[in-house]
Amino acid sequence: MKKATHQQTKQHNRDLVLRTIFVNESISRAEVARVTNLTRTTVSDVVSGLLAEGLVEEVGRGESIGGKTPILLSIVADSRYLIGLNLAQDKFIGAVVNLRGEIKEIVEAPVHDDNGEKALEIVYQLLDQLIRKKLKPIVGIGVGAPGLIHTREGVVVNAVNLAWQDLPLGQLLQKKYKLPVSVLNDSQATAIGEYVYGGGHVPDENLIVVNVKHGIGAGILIDGQLFQGDGGGAGEIGHVVVQENGELCRCGKRGCLETISSARAVVQQMKMNSLDDVITSFRSGDSKANAVVGKAGHYLGTSLANLIGILNIQKIVLTGDMTRFGDEWLNAVSLSMQTGALTRMAESTKLEIGKLDYRACILGASAFLLLDDYSLLFNEEN
Repeated sequence: MKKATHQQTKQHNRDLVLRTIFVNESISRAEVARVTNLTRTTVSDVVSGLLAEGLVEEVGRGESIGGKTPILLSIVADSRYLIGLNLAQDKFIGAVVNLRGEIKEIVEAPVHDDNGEKALEIVYQLLDQLIRKKLKPIVGIGVGAPGLIHTREGVVVNAVNLAWQDLPLGQLLQKKYKLPVSVLNDSQATAIGEYVYGGGHVPDENLIVVNVKHGIGAGILIDGQLFQGDGGGAGEIGHVVVQENGELCRCGKRGCLETISSARAVVQQMKMNSLDDVITSFRSGDSKANAVVGKAGHYLGTSLANLIGILNIQKIVLTGDMTRFGDEWLNAVSLSMQTGALTRMAESTKLEIGKLDYRACILGASAFLLLDDYSLLFNEEN
């Protein structure tokens, strides 16, 4: 193993200190040194550089535990901006986000039957609008897209909804906008968004976030790190067959989870125009709506039981359009999950609704870009 160069060590220390400040509302230099195991001198030197960059500011004094009261440090939220895109809705949504995950500007564009080149053109239009908002500096673009994604290469391998096959989306956007770009699966982005900004999650936690909308996918975090699997497709539970010889899925198989438990499937089974119509019928006590929604929850719960058996992760967050059906749907999911998994494992698993709706994907896509490479926040000479 090669020994790290002085510059590599310096960058590692800088990123470590910045990450520590980033995940805390405010923190002293001494506490940063304790958390990172760096010397106080090293931390002081790094912080001086961060202050000069305008990334960090001193925000008052903390409580004394003997001696002088410590000066607290915090991220300057509006010192840099990121763009996050959610391409997995029935409309594309883009936002400019600051370093604290606050959405400063948001634009959206309807996507009807647009796919292929048309869908890509809508992505360009969204980004053009966001960049014209003149929030500066924008340091990168994070994209949450449906389907199978090779994140490191920025390639959408297969997005059935958008008719994208082996699309080098990251390369196309980077070439056009001259900014760093990351592309990841929308459910994985949603998981990061819930983990970083959803509240109630602890550092290095294990977490599954299941996104149930027109499609279904899961994002898996192990020890606080996104797990994507060897090919990037970890969590693609929507295209696992759960009903033999069931309805034809858009992927070409029959009986996939998406054909029963997704919002699209529920609307189709009810022969209605929109999910809003189904929700209205469901809340009025319509027996068919109750049966369809209950069945959707049952099959989703069975799939969650399988995840529990494989991963034994004890916290599962549900997000997406289907959560609008409320406690009745959640109870159907939970009952099936409890029935399908080993009792002790199921009883120790907490199931809850996410807090960020569509914003989770936007925030997660932008946060992934940042957490993957803090160097994009700095001027080139640093």
